[in-house]
Amino acid sequence: MAAAAKAASERWQTAAPRRRSAARQPRRKEVAAGGRETDLEANTKIVLRRLQEAENDLLISAFWSSALETVSRCLTELLGQQKPPGRTLPEAFGSLHLDSPLGEPDVSHASSSGETLAPKTCHMKCVCYGIGNFATCITARIQLAFLLLFLDKCQTPRSHCWVYDPLFSPLEIAVLNTLGVTVLRENEEGKRSVRGELTVFYMLHCGTALYNNLLWSNWSVDALSRMVIIGNSFKGLEERLLTRILQKNYPYIAKILEGLEEVEFPQTPEYMDTFNDTSVHWFPTQKLKRVPRDLWTFREEPDYEGCEDLEIIRKTADPPTVSPP
Repeated sequence: MAAAAKAASERWQTAAPRRRSAARQPRRKEVAAGGRETDLEANTKIVLRRLQEAENDLLISAFWSSALETVSRCLTELLGQQKPPGRTLPEAFGSLHLDSPLGEPDVSHASSSGETLAPKTCHMKCVCYGIGNFATCITARIQLAFLLLFLDKCQTPRSHCWVYDPLFSPLEIAVLNTLGVTVLRENEEGKRSVRGELTVFYMLHCGTALYNNLLWSNWSVDALSRMVIIGNSFKGLEERLLTRILQKNYPYIAKILEGLEEVEFPQTPEYMDTFNDTSVHWFPTQKLKRVPRDLWTFREEPDYEGCEDLEIIRKTADPPTVSPP
């Protein structure tokens, strides 16, 4: 009995140090997770730095001041038709300071004259679809830099800007969260209502169906008169597509052509590929009221059945849950 007890005691003493040593060693999964978090943080800083560089380049370009003036003119016209009348953009619109880092959202900027365009002035919101993989694509990165500068110029809080692209990577989502914009979790397919608020839709180089869906979601004089679309030229779509194709596949674009105003973005050699075929679209109330009344009775939701070359990623249903055996 004594010999057996002694042997058992020796076995316990031998095993104990191994157990304590194992407790001190980090688990492999924990090490891997920590490494991934470190990489994501480092890569986020890299993308933010590149965005800042793109912003700096835009600010010193002739394109920026000209494009901003174009958007400003359209917004001024739009604000002037609101009931009750909205305040027009101040003449000092182009002189507001834009010197905050991209990683610091919602910073108010004052003009040198003391005049500001605060969020309460026009309650503007912004929705951005299809910006692309800006972490790896310089064109998409410049387009995002322009959007961020525009939000700051209008003093629209970045949290009032909704952004979505089904191709966003986890890194890009992390960058957008750092910037302070609101990343949408689901694919709306462009079907978002302005809900009575002035909304700018920033949709560069998006599929035609996305614009058609957006118009369908706001198919009324009141809603359309409160929105601005910065995106592919509707006039260009009319010229490129056969009339029967435009009317069949994209009926809301076809029907609204006579009710909109379109101003082309300026073109400069430096940003020719980035902002080509881009226009600012808005819908004057007086023009919309002159459209035949029966046009507004057509409210069928687009389905694009049989539509070839559909250039959007459709919303997919969640896969069915399978119970374990």
